[in-house]
Amino acid sequence: MTDKDILETRTGIRVQVRPAQDGDAKALAHFFSAVSDDDRRFRFLSSAPGVSAGQIHDLIHGDPDNCETFLATDEKGAILAAATLAADPDRTRAEVAISVRADHRGKGVGWSMLRHATDRAQEMGVGLLQAIESRANHAAIELEREQGFVARSVDDEPSLLILEKRF
Repeated sequence: MTDKDILETRTGIRVQVRPAQDGDAKALAHFFSAVSDDDRRFRFLSSAPGVSAGQIHDLIHGDPDNCETFLATDEKGAILAAATLAADPDRTRAEVAISVRADHRGKGVGWSMLRHATDRAQEMGVGLLQAIESRANHAAIELEREQGFVARSVDDEPSLLILEKRF
C-alpha cells in the first residue's frame, strides 16, 4: 500500500485511503459518533454507547508489524470509513473489521474498503482472512459473501458467524 490510495466506489464516490496516524484521534472519535449505534455494536461486538479513547488509541497505535487501520476520507479529509486489519504474528490468519459512516452506507464505501483490506492481507502474505459478525449484521455478511468469504458458525457463540476467505 502507498501512503495514500484513491479508490472509486461502485457509485462513483472517490475516497482517499490512508493509514491512521497519530493526529487522527479526534477525527476518529467524531467519525464513530456518526456511525449508527447498530453498526458500532456490530463493529466492536459491544453494547457500549460509544468508542472509548483507549479503543481509538488501539486503532491508531496497534501492533505496527501486524495491525493496520485504514481510513477512507473525502476530498475535505472527513473520515467516511475505517477498516482494521489485524494479523497473527506468523501472518497465517488475519481479522478484518470495517465501519462506515451512517450517511455513506449503501454507496460502495464498505465494499471498496473490504477489497482494499483483502488486497493488503494478500500483500502481507496472510493465508486466511476472517471477519467475525453478529448474525444480525445481514449487510456485512452479504457483502463478505459477495467477495468470496464463506460463513461458518462460532462454537459456543450462536449469535456470531465467522466469515473466511482463503488465499
